[in-house]
Amino acid sequence: MRYNKIRKMDISNGEGIRVSIFMQGCTFNCKNCFNPETHDFKGGKEFTDETIEEVLKLCELEHIQGLSILGGEPMHPSNIEGTTKLAKKFKEKFPNKTLWVWSGFTFEEYLKDKEVLKYIDVLIDGQYVDELRNPMLKWRGSSNQRVIDVQKSLKDNKIIELE
Repeated sequence: MRYNKIRKMDISNGEGIRVSIFMQGCTFNCKNCFNPETHDFKGGKEFTDETIEEVLKLCELEHIQGLSILGGEPMHPSNIEGTTKLAKKFKEKFPNKTLWVWSGFTFEEYLKDKEVLKYIDVLIDGQYVDELRNPMLKWRGSSNQRVIDVQKSLKDNKIIELE
């Protein structure tokens, strides 16, 4: 598994000041994707235990409100194991900080039975659709994508979108 980049201070991918990691590799290839450099599974850098430690160290700073995991596609079968490992270690170390994840896969069709959901606070799901692009939307690019409160959704056994 590989990752593209780590942002030490990100204010555009979730609430507050966050650390963001962009996973490498995506097969969706959405038209006008904002991150096409993350599509090639051979690009970027190797994702290792040292990468996880680097991300967790950056998250220790008091002003950091959480971690955002984007891509590429963090939930792709080639990436989900590493994403899950990072998510679990993050929530174990920082139970009061939030974890946001972006995925082209939808909650119901692919993600609902995955271990990683136990650790995610907010999931933005669904592929970007250029024809549904709306620059006024918060945290997503097209109107088909949802901003899901994962823990409430799991508890209530139905999709609860963040307000």
